[in-house]
Amino acid sequence: MTLLSKLRVGIVGAGIMGRGHAEVLAAHPHAEITAVASRTREHAEELAGRVGAAVHLDYQELLASGTVDAVSITTPDHLHADVMVAAAEAGVHILVEKPFTTTVADADRALAAIRRAGVVAMCLFNHRWVPAYAQAKDQMPLLGEAVVGYARKNDTIHVPTEMIGWADRTTCAWFLSSHDIDLVTWLFDDEVVEVFATARHGKLRAMGVDTPDAMQIQARFSRGATATFESAWIYPNTFPTMVDSYVTVVGEDGVVQLDRQRENIQLATDKGYTYPRNMLQRVVHGIPAGAYRDAIEHFVHCARTGTEPLITVESSRHVTAVLAAAHESARTGLPVKVAGRD
Repeated sequence: MTLLSKLRVGIVGAGIMGRGHAEVLAAHPHAEITAVASRTREHAEELAGRVGAAVHLDYQELLASGTVDAVSITTPDHLHADVMVAAAEAGVHILVEKPFTTTVADADRALAAIRRAGVVAMCLFNHRWVPAYAQAKDQMPLLGEAVVGYARKNDTIHVPTEMIGWADRTTCAWFLSSHDIDLVTWLFDDEVVEVFATARHGKLRAMGVDTPDAMQIQARFSRGATATFESAWIYPNTFPTMVDSYVTVVGEDGVVQLDRQRENIQLATDKGYTYPRNMLQRVVHGIPAGAYRDAIEHFVHCARTGTEPLITVESSRHVTAVLAAAHESARTGLPVKVAGRD
């Protein structure tokens, strides 16, 4: 494949994540944001004006414009699949926010369209670029065969009630545990074959947001290891970080623990005591930095060179299958097998 001197990127979705992608892409020397599409025209115009891009009414118009080599899909979780299929059929490379999709059927049709078209595609599971997590991957041989893992990712109630307006169309597990399932399956170098899950409803429903307060997933891997994935998004807003994130992996010969609550900085003011986040997203001397930027820059490199990304669409499809099985298990109260690929 011919090296693209500059990757022309269209952003589909101009919300919080769209603005995050734009910040990184606008600072990249080999990327250019040429188009923005959003269901909210005001948001699209604001973001496009900031980066000097054209505004389109929808993703179909954006793809038909002929002005993009790649799309960055930052729509709500349940709206990813149609955009991916259309982009693949247009021969456009794809960067999509996590989760890949929220149904196995959508994941399968997106994966098929991507592989049929031969475009580069990556789901933005940016945790693989967090330095401690990447170092843990390198150290996994010292731990021996994986035995058990635990990962929690819990948010303050600000997230489902104020930060996103579509919490009732997703769950804390789709929104949070998708990251951890990708991370732990990568660390274990294995896939989940069966899950048992429970969900608790109450607080958020009482506030008019029909989504679980918390979910817990017990996962069995193909080589016998097990892992627990916990997600909740009802922490009080007084908690010192918006996200409480912790991972531990136990192997036959060792253990690794990864605690991201305190990220090397503490801040006390008359308004409270906090641990500002800096591993995923930070700005250093005016330049975006962190795992989030590193993951997006990896995609840009892969799209420009035709290289397969570190995160394959097959592995991202597996995360969707695990979560789909978990939600079915929570609904039925029974263990559920994870759907494999045909």
